[in-house]
Amino acid sequence: MRGFSLLEVMIALIIAALATTALLRAAGISLSATTEAALYEQAIVRAKSHLDAATQGGALRAGDWQGDDGGGFHWQLRVTPAQVGAVRPFGLVGPRAQTALKVVLYRVVTAISWRQDGRTRMVTLQTEQMGGG
Repeated sequence: MRGFSLLEVMIALIIAALATTALLRAAGISLSATTEAALYEQAIVRAKSHLDAATQGGALRAGDWQGDDGGGFHWQLRVTPAQVGAVRPFGLVGPRAQTALKVVLYRVVTAISWRQDGRTRMVTLQTEQMGGG
């Protein structure tokens, strides 16, 4: 007997179809994971930008702010006093040496949220920054 029987050809086609289905499913999962990772990376960049703007822009003050960044991203920024203390200036002599300066340690938290696949995703970054009282 030469060649393949019809049964052998059909079994080979079924195996090939199952393998193709598995490969397509893996490619779809990979594409979805890549898209999700790109959105998380974009959210982290946006969160870092908001943290930098809050901590480098001038004197910190306690409060809550929020807005939309575009592209479906929503941001929230919260600045709260974490600790209050006093320091004495180093190297001063005379009556000014006894004057303590009030300093505040602020906790700065930013959150970026977006909707993906019917669920809300969020990235939160926080830092602490010294400021005057």
